Amino acid sequence: MSEQQPPQHQDKQPGIEAEMTPRPQSSMENWKASGKLEGKTAVVTGGDSGIGRAVAVGFAKEGADVAILYKDEHVDAQETKRLIEAAGRRCEVIAGDVGDPAFVRDAVARAASFLGGRIDVLVNNAAEQHESKYLGDIDEAQVERTFRTNIFGYFWMAKNALTYMPDGGAIINTTSVTAYKGSPQLVDYASTKGAIVAFTRSISQQLYEARKIRVNAVAPGPIWTPLIPASFDAEKTAQHGSSAKMGRAGQPDEVAPSYIFLASEADSSYINGQVLHPNGGDVVNG
Repeated sequence: MSEQQPPQHQDKQPGIEAEMTPRPQSSMENWKASGKLEGKTAVVTGGDSGIGRAVAVGFAKEGADVAILYKDEHVDAQETKRLIEAAGRRCEVIAGDVGDPAFVRDAVARAASFLGGRIDVLVNNAAEQHESKYLGDIDEAQVERTFRTNIFGYFWMAKNALTYMPDGGAIINTTSVTAYKGSPQLVDYASTKGAIVAFTRSISQQLYEARKIRVNAVAPGPIWTPLIPASFDAEKTAQHGSSAKMGRAGQPDEVAPSYIFLASEADSSYINGQVLHPNGGDVVNG
């Protein structure tokens, strides 16, 4: 039997976690840390809520100081900062649009300065999506906006982070199950997620050969995050995750361990150019 969420909708993307019912599980409350990232530094985009929050808090619990980038969800971002500081680590919050290369350049420099001049791990996670039932109804501005956030932003973040990333660092990109299965309602979004897979595989070869930087990705299935009520109407939001083999949406806390694994040299030193699939049991190719 599938599990449902209460019907709800938010009018603005990428959505506010504080306004969701029930709240996503994104504080890594039950995570048992073992110092996997002790003394490391990390930057997480879309780190204010959802998967990004869980990853940022998980990194902090493992010993990393973290800078999070987010669009304009200030209340959510401050809660993430509180959780990171409660874990005993330092946190910087930086608001802006990762699709703007000038902002990215300045934000990465600011993050690196806060983190002591070094970025050991970069997580590209910020995203937006817009439902459209028919290809002919998708306007050019929407496509450009989705690509600017979801893939151009990954380019700009990785390019600028390299200036501050030591040899042997790690980049982790968030793709999606839609890159492998497609999505008739999210054509432009799914297209960007496919591009992220190719981006990951391409720079993983280039950067490992040049500087031993490992680049991998995570392809979540349906996860209960603010992007869901901000993307769909109340009825579809209530059904989110019902199509997964496990019959429910996943929680951010169930996805974050994949990022911790890929960030940890001790755990994933022999993994590069790969994609992990925390998706509720869907079998995908690639």
